[in-house]
Amino acid sequence: MSNTVAVAVLFAAFLHAGWNALIKRGQDALVATIGIVIGAAVISLCLLPFFSPPDPASWPFLATSTAAQFAYYTLITRVYRRADLGLAYPIMRGTAPLFVTFANAILFGEILSPLGLVGVVCISSGVLLIAGGKLRRSESAVTLGMALGTAIVIAFYTVMDGIGVRRSGAPAAYTMWIFLLTGLTTGGWGMVLRGKPLLQSLRTHPWVPLLGGGCTLLSYGIALWAMTRAPVAAVAALRETSILFAVLISVFALKEAATWYRIAAVGLLMAGAVAIRLS
Repeated sequence: MSNTVAVAVLFAAFLHAGWNALIKRGQDALVATIGIVIGAAVISLCLLPFFSPPDPASWPFLATSTAAQFAYYTLITRVYRRADLGLAYPIMRGTAPLFVTFANAILFGEILSPLGLVGVVCISSGVLLIAGGKLRRSESAVTLGMALGTAIVIAFYTVMDGIGVRRSGAPAAYTMWIFLLTGLTTGGWGMVLRGKPLLQSLRTHPWVPLLGGGCTLLSYGIALWAMTRAPVAAVAALRETSILFAVLISVFALKEAATWYRIAAVGLLMAGAVAIRLS
């Protein structure tokens, strides 16, 4: 992975942490998430006329990814009913890169170097460690199982997008089509499920979906572009260093406690990022 790609993915991770911070500041994580997805769809709709469409060879992957991302939002609705964001999110994001690594190796023969594998394991371990305190207090095997199932869905659409964006010939347009289609399906479903609070949120804080949507659109777009220039598993893992930025924000800006497992997690995340860059 070149310096340019590594820095770009770390910037994408920072943006990812930013839009997740917007979710955390709200009272309803699901409503805020769907609002941000809708915001990303609106931005994509405005920008798509200025870009050439993706190659037809990528369309099946685009459709499959959209279906998988809709399944993802459906699953997190159920997960967040059983566990809070601080427990479920790190489990989902921390195990997904491991599933991506195995899937790419088995299905496409894209095997990371030993140092790259060390980096993926370090980053996944660091992300999981963030949930350490709450994980010890959790007694619900069902919740953990659902979070791991959601991680598999994340890994699935990541792998599909890794292939699709390489065949698209147009990473930016491919990304915007993903968000437009996902926004239409997920936004429509969200209106049926939580229409009143969603509309109220969009009216009272319209800047949140637009700012968050812009961050998530740019973040995932950079990640997909990086997947055309580096192994998918390495990019997926490095992007999860967004948790590192989230921890730093929580400790220094929000004055949350710097527990031993948070400090250890930061060390693992940094070691993993360095290992992937050097692999």
